[in-house]
Amino acid sequence: MINKIAKLNKKIFKADIEQAPTRDGYGKGLVEAGEKDKNVVVLCADLTESTRSHWFKEKFPQRFIEMGVAEQNMATVAAGLGISGKIPFISSYAVFSPGRNWEQIRTTIAYNDSNVKICGAHAGVSVGPDGATHQAIEDIATMRAMPNMKVIVPCDAIEAQKATIAAAQIYGPVYFRFAREKTPIFTTENSSFEIGKAYEIWAGKNPQIAIIGAGPVLYNALLAAQELEKEKISVIVLNCHTIKPLDEKKIIEVAKKCGAVVTVEEHNVIGGLGSAVAEVLAKNCPMPMEFIGMQDTFGESGEPDDLIEKYGMGAKDIIKAVKKVIKKK
Repeated sequence: MINKIAKLNKKIFKADIEQAPTRDGYGKGLVEAGEKDKNVVVLCADLTESTRSHWFKEKFPQRFIEMGVAEQNMATVAAGLGISGKIPFISSYAVFSPGRNWEQIRTTIAYNDSNVKICGAHAGVSVGPDGATHQAIEDIATMRAMPNMKVIVPCDAIEAQKATIAAAQIYGPVYFRFAREKTPIFTTENSSFEIGKAYEIWAGKNPQIAIIGAGPVLYNALLAAQELEKEKISVIVLNCHTIKPLDEKKIIEVAKKCGAVVTVEEHNVIGGLGSAVAEVLAKNCPMPMEFIGMQDTFGESGEPDDLIEKYGMGAKDIIKAVKKVIKKK
């Protein structure tokens, strides 16, 4: 059954479910955050429309700075703004920010605990035809290893909007990861969201496996959960949108309840959500695990849905992982 607390979209399993890119939620969130606080400013590296920063630019042109193709400069300028009372959001593709400007983010933003919010758009292999050079699959790992940095990976456009607004209201560096393609909207305005808190979006009766995921690929975990129920395999699906700080208490709770875990992410299985969850369980309650994600390989050019399937992140792959980990219990 679907957990009533989560209050998911009632059309979640219908073919006509509404879809939108998570980057749309970021753009809408920027405008709302800007309306609430005049100190919110936005910087972009010549990708204003792609990152949806143009909606903020249109509403607050005096608080928008176009930096051009200069991600390193953008991070450094934002660091100064962030320690001067402003709330800067910087936007680019994830392969460029934090990919190209990681050192500037580390030294000028994180080291100084500057109040900068970093948007990494077009992340994961679902960028599609742009190919491996533009498919960030390492960004979660590099950013969660950075002191003072929070890391958030929203599952849909509504959650992305909430995350953007929430980040503007807390102090300190935050990294967001957004997708390019349209993906299902399966949360609602009433769904739970709090930075640092994971929550159940599917809770079966007497669950045998905990599926812990983040980002739009979490929708495939829900599809898998529905099919597994038909086979009398009950699961919990946990939305772990905040990868740092990780909700260790909730992860331990659902893991102990189920006795085995499958993690799901559109990122390299080395260093991402799966690794973070494994670290927590290794210290508190070791148990069998399986990891859905990029298996330490680069992507390639192709259609987004085809790439998700090719690299083992589809619903059928999650089902296989669940059945595999059950045998290890």
